[in-house]
Amino acid sequence: MKTFLTAALICGTAFGAMAQTLPETVQQSGVLRIANTPNYPPLEFRDPATNTLTGFDIDLATALAEKLGVKIEWQELAFATMLPALETGRIDVIMSGMSDLPTRHETATFVDYLRSGPQFFVLSTNADAFTDEKSVCGKSVGASRRTSYPQEIAAWSEANCGDNPVKFVGTDGSADARTQLKQGRIDVAVQGNETLPYVMDQEEGTYHTIGKPISFQLMGIAVPVKETAFQQTLADALDAVIADGTYGALLEKWQLQESGVEKATINGAH
Repeated sequence: MKTFLTAALICGTAFGAMAQTLPETVQQSGVLRIANTPNYPPLEFRDPATNTLTGFDIDLATALAEKLGVKIEWQELAFATMLPALETGRIDVIMSGMSDLPTRHETATFVDYLRSGPQFFVLSTNADAFTDEKSVCGKSVGASRRTSYPQEIAAWSEANCGDNPVKFVGTDGSADARTQLKQGRIDVAVQGNETLPYVMDQEEGTYHTIGKPISFQLMGIAVPVKETAFQQTLADALDAVIADGTYGALLEKWQLQESGVEKATINGAH
């Protein structure tokens, strides 16, 4: 009985200290408002059969909420409106496959939880023409213009292709890049290695990857800059989820083993 009471007191004290670091609105309501755009499988999407919100981010957020002792209120927002909503206090955090970019640090602080890397891929029927990454030089390469991929592809091309640079084609997202690839409008497409395995599983035998990702960046949970204590608490909760094996199990469930991190970082992008 004494041991039980001691453990209960310790847990109660730890939760009390953690609760004091949560944003004031979360302390009052017991609810964490999370912005998400469910169009980025396997991180977030709606199950076609049930229309249920699902994916790696959804599962990980649920595990983090359990550590924090709060409930989740998902708010589906257009991606472009998320950071303004965070600034105005309409939401508490963003968890939607958002890249931790230095240019965003004035608006948000990121608790990094996943690695992403732009990956070249082609149609399987054209695989023989692309033996390695250098085979991409001189070819038309399509990727979402709304990401950092255009700059990363340009930097890779400058470093590797000399006077035979890639011809970049901006697309309206990764789905559009795959469509243009199938239509023959581009030779090569680029997509993050965190989503490409899922797509290849859904369209078995359609695509062939070329080499390894050409760079990597971190994805993070965006938190208001002023909420410094909460940022550390969220990082501690992520480390706890990593330590107890939940994080690794979720990586395996969603085929994201190559994208995992060993520990949480805050504003890890430089």
